[in-house]
Amino acid sequence: MSSDDIGVFTSDLFLRHRLKIVEDLWEAVLRQECGQELVDLLNQLREMCSPEGQATTFAESDVLQVVEKLDLNEAIRAARAFALYFQLINIVEQHYEQRDQQQQYRAAREAAPSSNVKHDYGQSPETTSSLEADLLEKSMHESNLRREVGTFHWLFPKLKRLNVPPQQIQRLIDQLDVWLVFTAHPTEIVRHTIRDKQRRIAKILRELDRVEDNLKSMGLSSSWEAESLRDQLTEEIRLWWRTDELHQFKPTVLDEVDYTLHYFQEVLFDAIPHLYQRLKQGLHSSFPGMQMPRYNFCQFGSWVGSDRDGNPSVTPQVTWQTACYQRRMVLEKYIQSLDRLIDLLSLSLHWSDVLPDLLESLEQDQQRMPDVYEQLSVRYRQEPYRLKLSYIQKRLRNTLVRNEQMYNSDPLPQEIPEYDEAIVYRTGENFLAELRLIQRNLSETGLNCRDLDHLICQVEIFGFNLAHLDIRQESTRHADTLNEIADYLQVLPKSYNEMSESEKTIWLATELQTRRPLIPAELPFSEKARETIATFRMMRKLQQEFGLDICRTYIISMSHDVSDMLEVLLLLKEAGLYDPATGVSTVQVVPLFETVEDLLKAPSVLTEIFQLPFYRSMLSGGFAPPEEGAIDKPKDTSTILHSVSLQEVMLGYSDSNKDSGFLSSNWEIHKAQQALQDIADQHGVALRIFHGRGGSVGRGGGPAYEAILAQPGRSVNGRIKITEQGEVLASKYSLPELALFNLETVTTAVIQGSLLRTGFDDIQPWHEIMEELAAKSRTHYRSLIYEQPDFIDFFHQVTPIEEISQLQISSRPARRGGKKDLSSLRAIPWVFSWTQSRFLLPSWYGVGTALQSFLEDHPEEHLKLLRYFYLKWPFFKMAISKVEMTLSKVDLQIAGHYVSELTQPEDRERFAPVYEQILSEYYLTRELVLTITEHKRLLDGDPELQRSVQLRNGTIVPLGFLQVSLLKRLRQHKTFAAAGVVRSRYSKGELLRGALLTINGIAAGMRNTG
Repeated sequence: MSSDDIGVFTSDLFLRHRLKIVEDLWEAVLRQECGQELVDLLNQLREMCSPEGQATTFAESDVLQVVEKLDLNEAIRAARAFALYFQLINIVEQHYEQRDQQQQYRAAREAAPSSNVKHDYGQSPETTSSLEADLLEKSMHESNLRREVGTFHWLFPKLKRLNVPPQQIQRLIDQLDVWLVFTAHPTEIVRHTIRDKQRRIAKILRELDRVEDNLKSMGLSSSWEAESLRDQLTEEIRLWWRTDELHQFKPTVLDEVDYTLHYFQEVLFDAIPHLYQRLKQGLHSSFPGMQMPRYNFCQFGSWVGSDRDGNPSVTPQVTWQTACYQRRMVLEKYIQSLDRLIDLLSLSLHWSDVLPDLLESLEQDQQRMPDVYEQLSVRYRQEPYRLKLSYIQKRLRNTLVRNEQMYNSDPLPQEIPEYDEAIVYRTGENFLAELRLIQRNLSETGLNCRDLDHLICQVEIFGFNLAHLDIRQESTRHADTLNEIADYLQVLPKSYNEMSESEKTIWLATELQTRRPLIPAELPFSEKARETIATFRMMRKLQQEFGLDICRTYIISMSHDVSDMLEVLLLLKEAGLYDPATGVSTVQVVPLFETVEDLLKAPSVLTEIFQLPFYRSMLSGGFAPPEEGAIDKPKDTSTILHSVSLQEVMLGYSDSNKDSGFLSSNWEIHKAQQALQDIADQHGVALRIFHGRGGSVGRGGGPAYEAILAQPGRSVNGRIKITEQGEVLASKYSLPELALFNLETVTTAVIQGSLLRTGFDDIQPWHEIMEELAAKSRTHYRSLIYEQPDFIDFFHQVTPIEEISQLQISSRPARRGGKKDLSSLRAIPWVFSWTQSRFLLPSWYGVGTALQSFLEDHPEEHLKLLRYFYLKWPFFKMAISKVEMTLSKVDLQIAGHYVSELTQPEDRERFAPVYEQILSEYYLTRELVLTITEHKRLLDGDPELQRSVQLRNGTIVPLGFLQVSLLKRLRQHKTFAAAGVVRSRYSKGELLRGALLTINGIAAGMRNTG
C-alpha cells in the first residue's frame, strides 16, 4: 500500500463508523417513506458515476436513459434524497471536527501527548487489525499536530522560543482589534427550520458518542440507551424528509436578520467568553506577567438589515427595526443570565460581608423601583446580591418593553420619546457598571463568580446592540442625490454630475466647512434621493436611541474618487452626524475599492483626502482645543471614534475577481494593502483593512488562518476586519467548538502575522515576477470573459444563471439595475452559477497560462523558483492552495454534460471553441499546480480536505444530471409557452421547484455556493 493510499485509508477510517450509521439510517428512512424502488434508483445512479467524481469514463448514455425516464415527482424525490444525504454528511463532519478540536484542546491543556489518545470509532477487535490501529493512531497524531497550528497554546510558546520581545507582544495585545462582520447571502437557501433539525441531529450524535465511549470503557458493545439514540436519529431524519426544505415565500430582509442572529442566539453568545479564557490560558502559560487585552478584542458587525447596496428592500424603517430586533435578542439573553445569577449568588449577610457602595446602591434602587422592593424585600432581606440582581433584571425588562415600543414606531417623523433612566437602561454601559459593582464586592470579600465574569465579558462585547450595523450604499446614489439638491437650490453653475473631479472636490470641501444647512426641510426630490437622505437621518436617530456604537461605519461601494468620500461626509453633516464647528464625526467614512482599476487608484485617493486638514482633524477626533481666550469650541472627547487617527478601507475580492480573474485580483489586493499602509504611515494614520471576502475561492474565500498570514505583515498590525458570508456561517458557527476554533484561529493569525513577518512581501524581484504572472493571467482571463464574443451566450445557456435569478431565495436582486449584461451581474450569482455546473471557472481560469508563460523562458530554473515561492512565500502558497482546492471540485465531465444538453442546437458550433478553451486551461492549470506542489493528486497535502471532497464528488454527479434534465424541461416549457403551445403536464412553478431542489443539493454537496 502506497503512502498516498494509506493517507486516504486512515482518513476514511476516522469517520467510517458514524458515516456508515448515518448512511444506513438515510437508506432506511427512504425505504420506509418511498419504498425500495427509490433506494435502488439512488444506488443505481451513484454506481453509474465515479466513486470519486471527476471521472473521464462512464456510460453517460446509461445514466441519461435512467434520468430522462424519470417523471417530475421521481426526479424531485431523487434530488431531495441526495440533498438530504449531503446535509447529513455535513453534520457528521462538523460534529467530528468539533469533537476532535475538543479532544485536541483538552489534551494540550493537560500537556498529554496526542499520540497517547486512542479511539476505535466503532471498529470491533475482529475488524480492526493492528496495522489499521497503528495507521489510525498515526493519522490522528498528524491531524492533531496540524490542528494545533493556529491555536493560542501553539502560538505563544512559539513566540517565546523565537525570543520575540515581551514588550512587543504586549503592545500588540493592547491594540488587538478583530472584527467579524456577518452578511446575508443571496444564494443562502437553507431554511431556519432545517438548521434547527441539523442542530438536533448534532446533539444526538454527541449523546451517542458519550454513551458509546462509556460502553467501551465497560467492555460492552451495545445498550438500550444507544439503541434509543439511534431511534431518535431515525425519527429526526424522517421528520426532516417530510419537511419542505424550500422557503414558502421570498424571504424579507427581517427574515434574513432572524436567520443570521440565530447563530448569536444559539452559539456565539455563550461561546464568546470561552475565547477570552483560551487566550488567557495560552498567553499566561508562556508569559505569566503579561496583561490581557480588553474583553472586546474580538467584536461583531453585521450588514444584514443595513446593507442597502442594490437592495431596495433595505429601507430606513427596516434598519431601525433590525437594531431593535438585535437589542431584543441580547436583552432576553441577559435576562436569562440574571435568572442563573439570582439562583447562584445566594450569599447571606449573616455569613458574608458587602461593601458600603452596594448597600448605597440598594437604597437608591429602593427609591427608584419601590414595587420591586415591596415584592422582594422580605424574601431577600438578608441576601443583598439577589436583591440587587432583581433590581437590575427589572430595569432590563423595562428596557425590553421600551424596545418593543421603538420597534413598532417610525423613527423619522417625530422625536424619540424621553424615558426615565432611573428605571430603564440607556446603554449597555449603565448595565455593565452595575455588574462590575457586584463583581467588585465579591472580589473584595475573596469570592469569584465565573458566570458573572462571563456575563461581563458578553456585555463588553455585545452591549445592547449585539452587532454593530455597517451602513453600505453604492457611490452613484450619493452623487445623484447631491446633484438633485444642487439643481433644486441652483447653487452651482452646472449640474453636479457634469463637474470634473477637481471641481467636485473643491465644492464639497468648501461646503463641508460651512455651518449652514444645504438640504431644505421639505424634500422635493426623487424617491431615491429622499430615501438616501432619510437613511442618514435615521442613522442619527439610531445613535440617539442606541448609542454611538450601533452604527459608526458608512461603506461606499464602487468607490472611485475622493469626491465619493466627501459626498458621504457632506450628507453626514446635513444629518447632524458631522459637526464642521468641532470637526467631530460620529461615523467613519469607509471607501470600498472593488475593481482592479479602483484598487490601483486607491493609494492616490487616500493620499489626496489625507491632505485635507479638516478630514485629518476629523480622523483624530476633531479640532484641537482652542487656546485660552479663543472662541472656538473645544474638542468634544465624548464622541471621538478612536484614541488614534484611524482610517478604515475596504477591499473587495468579488468584483475584482470577476473583473480580472483570480490571480490578478488577489495580487492587486495584496499590492493595494502595501501601498495603502505606506500612505497611512506617511500621514501618521493607523489603517484597518476591511477584507470583503466571500465564501467561495472565486470571491476571496478559503481558510481564514492562511488568508490572514498571506497578507502583507504591516497591513495587519493587530487590526483586521473580515466579512463572514451567509453561505459559510453554518460551517463555522453552527456548533460551539467550531465557532471557538474559528475565532481562535483568526485571532491567532492576526497576532502571528503581525509579530512574525516573513519579509518576503518586500522582495522587489519577487514582486516583478508576480506582476508578470498577474498580467498574463488577467489578459488570458479577459480574453475569454470579455473579448470572446460568444462567451456571454455560452454562460447563460450552460449554467443555471437565469433560473437562479428567478429563485425566491434572497431579498436582494441578482443584478444591479436589472440589466442582463455581465457588468451588472453581481459577483455572487456569477460564482454560484459556475459552481453549480461544476466549472468553478472564476477560481482558477488564467492561472495555468500565466504559470506556463513564466516557465517557458527558463523551465528548470523558474520551476525551482516557483516551488521555493510555494514553500516560503505565504501569499503565493495561499494562492496556489486555493486553486488546488478549487480544481479538486471541478468536474469537467459533468460540466461537459451541461454544455451538450443545455446548448441550443443552432449554437453548438459557435460554443465549441469556448468549451475547448476552458478544457485546455483546466488541464494546463491542474498539471502545473501539481508540478509546483509536487503532489501526485490534488490535495495530497491536506488528506482530510481531500477525503471530504472525494466523499462528495461522486454523489454530486447524479444531482448534476438531474439538474440538467429539469433545466431542459423548464426551458422547453418557457419556449413552448412563448409560442403559445402547451406540451408539458407540469407547470413552470413545479419545474422551477425541482430545479431549486437540485441547486439546494449541489450547494450542500459543495459546501459553498457563491
